[in-house]
Amino acid sequence: MESWPCPPHSFPSGTALVGGAVRDGLLGRLGPRPDLDLVVPGDAIALCNSLSRRHGGSVVVLDGERSMARLVLRGWSLDLARQVGDDLESDLWRRDFRLNALALPLAPGAELLDPTGGLEDLLGGELVAVREANLLEDPLRMLRGVRLATELGFRLEPRTRGWIERHHGRITQVAPERVLQELEKLAQAAGGEVGLQEALSCGLLDPWRSIGPQPVWPQPAWGAAEQRGSELDLTPAEAARALPLARLVRVLDAPALERLRSSRQLQQRCRLLRRWLLQLLSSSDGVVAGLRDLGEAERLILHQQLEADLPALLLFFPTNLAAEWLKRWRNPQDPLFHPRPPIDGRCLQQQLGLSPSRRLGELLAHLTLEAAFGRIQGRQDALIQASLWLKRTPA
Repeated sequence: MESWPCPPHSFPSGTALVGGAVRDGLLGRLGPRPDLDLVVPGDAIALCNSLSRRHGGSVVVLDGERSMARLVLRGWSLDLARQVGDDLESDLWRRDFRLNALALPLAPGAELLDPTGGLEDLLGGELVAVREANLLEDPLRMLRGVRLATELGFRLEPRTRGWIERHHGRITQVAPERVLQELEKLAQAAGGEVGLQEALSCGLLDPWRSIGPQPVWPQPAWGAAEQRGSELDLTPAEAARALPLARLVRVLDAPALERLRSSRQLQQRCRLLRRWLLQLLSSSDGVVAGLRDLGEAERLILHQQLEADLPALLLFFPTNLAAEWLKRWRNPQDPLFHPRPPIDGRCLQQQLGLSPSRRLGELLAHLTLEAAFGRIQGRQDALIQASLWLKRTPA
């Protein structure tokens, strides 16, 4: 607490640290600047504004009705909430899961409060809901539970899982944006594939998935994409972009993401990756046979459409082939994996007397294809090939 941006004595008597920071501290997985959740005995919004005036930072009101606010200060995030009920223990009994119903009062020498049995769950590696009614109070807690169990490597307690399966339809009461935010966190988590499969088997994705038969995905099996990423030695940045997308496309198509009100960019990324996956993996002989069936023009389109997201596709490739493609993709000068016209349109207009037109676009596409497969080397070669194409291609 000594490193907090607001010292503990800044808070009124009766304030307690609750939730994730307490849980993660006990598990030894607390980062240098963890998000802090604090329960205060009075008006949390007024207190947040007061702290901001004294210590700086900006205030965001999270819920005016329930008096919840966030103070963002020097890289820290402090969420303050007014205590619910007559005392702190009553507040803890209203929380989602027992391992989140732990509290450490800020008073010097105060002992950890654990009225629901969260310490037992931490020791046993199990996620247990406090009460069935608590899940229904905010149905997003059901999906959050799957995500939390995945992040911690815990198992869902059978009765808790039964409650989620029984009430999974209540997830439609939650704003789609909040559901998508949880799904993206789940897709980014270590073991996210297994977590998404758990959410799928509990029915939590049913309201958003497209009606009708779903693709039967061949290898890799659930959990294998993460292993394949390690085998390919993806950089942290490559893995952070490729793994979540590869996981999401297995459970959600672009229309489902649209129903969840995702960005158009994510919908497009999902649509393109899913399209090529289904095409290449549809062959009974696997990806290699699927690639052999592609002509040069199709192969070029693949690399144009998946230029930024090719590592996500490679997670589904045989390891040797994936490693070979990844090496080429990492070379920004590779003309096929990063296709570009070998000469720009303005130069073609100046040198060959062309004007902006559909024909010029077709010529640039032809030159890009020729360069991608090594049949054009350099600008002068591109001009020669362009002249030949113009002679044999009628206007």
